[in-house]
Amino acid sequence: TTTCTKYALWHHRKGWKVALVCADTFRAGAFDQLKQNATKVRIPFYGSYTETDPVAIAIEGVEAFRAENYELIIVDTSGRHRQEAALFEEMQQVSEAISPDDVVFVMDSHIGQACYDQAKAFADTVQIGSVIITKLDGHAKGGGALSAVAATNAPISFVGTGEHFDQFERFDAQSFVSRLCGLGDLQGLASTLTEVMPLDQQPELLERMAKGCFTLRDMYEQLQYVTKLGSLSNIMSMIPGAAAMSAGHDKAGIHRIKRFMVMMDSMSDAELDCKKGYQIDKDLFRLLRVAKGSGSHPFAVMELLQEHKRFETMVTKMGKAGLMKDSGDVALHRNPKQVMQKLENCMDPAMLQQLGGAQNMLSLMKHLEAAEDEGGGRSKKSKKSKK
Repeated sequence: TTTCTKYALWHHRKGWKVALVCADTFRAGAFDQLKQNATKVRIPFYGSYTETDPVAIAIEGVEAFRAENYELIIVDTSGRHRQEAALFEEMQQVSEAISPDDVVFVMDSHIGQACYDQAKAFADTVQIGSVIITKLDGHAKGGGALSAVAATNAPISFVGTGEHFDQFERFDAQSFVSRLCGLGDLQGLASTLTEVMPLDQQPELLERMAKGCFTLRDMYEQLQYVTKLGSLSNIMSMIPGAAAMSAGHDKAGIHRIKRFMVMMDSMSDAELDCKKGYQIDKDLFRLLRVAKGSGSHPFAVMELLQEHKRFETMVTKMGKAGLMKDSGDVALHRNPKQVMQKLENCMDPAMLQQLGGAQNMLSLMKHLEAAEDEGGGRSKKSKKSKK
């Protein structure tokens, strides 16, 4: 049921007109769960507290949404085990009644190699079009996913990477195998970063950073984006060699970021913009006021200011080195060794090591540039045709 909501939200964000139908009458509270989920993500839904026939509900729901010209109608059916013959017969009846364009098999990654028999039982009953693997944020590596594909002859379309509705991403075989082998996934990381914090929407920030200017307000905005990235351990697992460093620090890292943001909420606009005469580190009264307003210790506020200073120094160095300008993109292709040397000179050695070294950063920059080109490709073409 949660995966159905994630699937619906993903397509809704892409511009599809999506609706959900609850045809799960076997599990107690299934309709209530779908109702709550759909309400949270603002997607229309259909279900019934009185009707016990899932086939009737599926037909009524699909017909109702088709009449309203919905482009994607997702029917949530009962979860079932291969030994439950009656539920498999029910699934076949639902499939025959509504004639779906795609039958999606949702598989829990934690059942491991046992999923082959489960997937085969599904494939023998209905024609499966695609597979979704869930709970890949846990200890399971998802090796059973390969068994599911072998049993169903259907491709994996999406993977669930967490409990939240936005922790759902398209499956990419190269990225999946790379992370499975502990080699990271810079391409996936670049894609995640461009989705959460699109750089084309931050031209003013990039312009200021190119001049070496990075205020507390800029830091606050970037921390907001970081909290939207999801699990820090999941992000670190995408960086080759950095996965082990994040082990056990997930909650502590998010707590620290949120604590910094609460402190910055207690600052005035002038203080956030680091205007002359309003610097907190030079005024004890201001520092104590921010500490009191945010319920923090003055030393914690000093820690925030030191972190900001560290980032500001790094941004200033990168701005002077030309890494924040368009010329930096040209150098990235013409002379990558020079760019790598500049990165080593500009960045904090400890931070660079956490990110897997200068070579990793260089690769990430290339993937980010490629992701931006893909995202802006259509708009560039349309501009050219208009001209």
